[in-house]
Amino acid sequence: MTSSAPPAPSGLVPAIGAYVIWGFLPLYLLLVKTVPPFEFVGWRIIWTLPLCLLIVLVRRQLPELLVALRSPRALVALLASAILIAVNWLVYVWAIMEGQVYAASIGYYLNPLINVLLGTLLLGERLSRRQWLAVGVAGAAVALLAAGAITSLWISLTLGFSFGLYGLVRKQVSVGSLPGLTIESAILLLPASVIAAWYASGPQGSSFGQDAWLSLIIIFSGVVTAVPLLLFAIAARRMDYSSLGFIQYLAPTIVFILGLTVFRQPLEPVKLVSFMLIWIAVAIFVTDLLSKRRAARRAA
Repeated sequence: MTSSAPPAPSGLVPAIGAYVIWGFLPLYLLLVKTVPPFEFVGWRIIWTLPLCLLIVLVRRQLPELLVALRSPRALVALLASAILIAVNWLVYVWAIMEGQVYAASIGYYLNPLINVLLGTLLLGERLSRRQWLAVGVAGAAVALLAAGAITSLWISLTLGFSFGLYGLVRKQVSVGSLPGLTIESAILLLPASVIAAWYASGPQGSSFGQDAWLSLIIIFSGVVTAVPLLLFAIAARRMDYSSLGFIQYLAPTIVFILGLTVFRQPLEPVKLVSFMLIWIAVAIFVTDLLSKRRAARRAA
């Protein structure tokens, strides 16, 4: 009697989990709206580090963490990525708290297209005709925003490029997502602690420790930072790139819907047309990914 091997676990559930959490993050930020964005990012870093260390121990990734800490090249790369992700967190938190929800959504719609553009410009990768078309349509959307919504364009471009460059830097160093985030949080711990102390010494005092409920919500920032990244790391190992590339649009779509419904942000005509152009670019990009996937399967 022969027994068949159990099927490999799917990455679909953790992928959807990661992007759903990232998509609904603005609702969490509503709970900490009274906390200054700069101070909140400081506390987010402070509470992310212990949770990351705990998960690293549970997943037995401590050897990988120690190897990275002994590598000067890895530490320099993680220093750069730490700065980029800190900028990304700060701009995103500030944008949501200031009601710039659509600008944040556009930034993450643009991110995959920025990734392929960075790969072409910096890594010598070649774009297909469809990818060039998608980048061109997205560029038209950015040009439209520059003409009619210049005050919020910097938010979208900063979010898109900071996260794109973050991924590019992390691609150059062989450190896993979770050990990498742990080291990045450790690098940022000192400036984050200085920020928290500076706010604590101010006339308003620290946002942490004055109210038990608010303090618990601030502590929870470590969870909403580390958990989706862990889910994403699991999904990335189990899924092909094209499938994961399709699912990643779930997060900015949720943010866009929240902007319409929960935040009730007015959608000006220029932003609506820009969204439509970006959706067309996304459709072209995803179609190209799926066609490459089918071609690879036929070749196999």
